[in-house]
Amino acid sequence: MGERKTLRLVARHADACNLLAFDPTTVRHKLDVLARHCESEGRDPAGIEKTIITGSDPLDGADAFVASMEGYAELGIEKVWVGPPGPEPAAWVGRVTEKVVPRLREL
Repeated sequence: MGERKTLRLVARHADACNLLAFDPTTVRHKLDVLARHCESEGRDPAGIEKTIITGSDPLDGADAFVASMEGYAELGIEKVWVGPPGPEPAAWVGRVTEKVVPRLREL
C-alpha cells in the first residue's frame, strides 16, 4: 500500500492491486494515488484488478460484513480476500460460500 513505490510499481507493471481493508476512505485514497501513478505511466487504471484483504470473519455477522463491503464495491473493488479463523477451514469455506458469497455477487 506504499504510495511512492509500491503503487507506482503496480501502475507500471501489475495486473492487480490488493489493498488492506482498513476502511473505504483509506482504500479510496490509495486508489486515487494509484490512478495518478497510472496517469504518469500512461496506463488506464481500469486495466488493474482491485482487490482487498480483510481480517474480518464474514460469519461473525454476515449482514454487517456484506453491508461493510458495499462501500468497497462502490470504489470498484472486485474481490475480497478472507481466511478461515478456526481449525476447520473446509467447513468454514463451505459456510461462507453458502451464506455470504451469493450476497457479495449482488454488490
